[in-house]
Amino acid sequence: MTEKVLFVDDEPNVLDGIRRQIGRKVHLETADSPGDGLRLIESAGPFAVVVSDMRMPLMSGSQFLARVRELAPDTVRIILSGQSDIQATIEAVNEGQIFRFLTKPCPTEALWSVVESGLQQYRLINAEKDLLELTLSGAIRTLTEVMGLTNPAAYSRAARIQRYAGAIAEAMGVANNWQLRLAAMLSQIGCITLPAEVLTKIYGDAALSADEQRLYRSHPEVGARLLGSIPRLEPVSEIIAQQMTRPDLSGASQIAARWDTRVLGIVVLYAATEVDRLVASGSTPAVAFQKLVESWTTLPQAVADAIRTTRLAEGEVVVRAIGLADLAPGMILDEDLKSRNGIRLVPQGQEVTNAVMARLRSVAEGVGIREPFRVRMLLAGSASSTEGKTS
Repeated sequence: MTEKVLFVDDEPNVLDGIRRQIGRKVHLETADSPGDGLRLIESAGPFAVVVSDMRMPLMSGSQFLARVRELAPDTVRIILSGQSDIQATIEAVNEGQIFRFLTKPCPTEALWSVVESGLQQYRLINAEKDLLELTLSGAIRTLTEVMGLTNPAAYSRAARIQRYAGAIAEAMGVANNWQLRLAAMLSQIGCITLPAEVLTKIYGDAALSADEQRLYRSHPEVGARLLGSIPRLEPVSEIIAQQMTRPDLSGASQIAARWDTRVLGIVVLYAATEVDRLVASGSTPAVAFQKLVESWTTLPQAVADAIRTTRLAEGEVVVRAIGLADLAPGMILDEDLKSRNGIRLVPQGQEVTNAVMARLRSVAEGVGIREPFRVRMLLAGSASSTEGKTS
């Protein structure tokens, strides 16, 4: 995607000059007031660089860029200042709000040089962030695969919740960002502290005693505590902690993309968790989405309509009998996979991961496993779901 630059100045002649100077070199947007600039950032962002005049009516350039920092912290901010505003501009730079400042009048070469530096800074910020997020996501994926070996039922539920969360985010028109993906992936990590018999009841949709219900309802808080001390996972732990609490969205914007990232994560994870509960109780996913919306009275109407129309990715599901040599990550076991002496190794319904495959290879080299066994496979690109078909 082409990086965008926004110039904000209350003098139309200045904006016309900037368009002539660099309009052909970059995807350029302009606004003639701070208010219009903020609206553009919300509706047409993200912007790699925002350049603002210092002296404008109603809101100064430093005040405007402080708001930009709140809305889009990764955006590089630059001030265009007159000589009389130099001291105020220096103070803004020293406070850490501004990347660079330019003085008026500004030659084309100097203007473009600073904008180019801003674009490079934006790329650097995002490259580092992407690397950290990929590293963190890889480590978390390994952690969840290990959870799949020690607590297969919790892992399977987390995988379902992750799928629902992605579909709900898409229906709401918001990004399924890394924080939301990790929150869904790790949503059940607090269940590692629950007794096995309680987990069996929970994932089998059996009735729980009052004490068991209390234990189960504590798992989001336990999971949040486990993750809260890990750098960069604080927002994820906050989302996980609220996954079983219905958010009150009275007065919230009809446009979900304008919500705070944390609120958005809490809403989507709660919705995905509730849909999974309803499906486990016998509803189809389509009916579950409908029931969720009907019971959630504080949902803004536009968001409710979007969730109601959520659709899961479709494809033809086939069931096949295969051996270990043909097993691959992403397949779903259609029966319990057992060792030759009858010990259950992986339960029916669990998704195969690299960790599962490593464990099975180890067992196969020892006591051996019972082959063939049935798996479910999604044939991408087909038009309809025919789960249960054999071939």
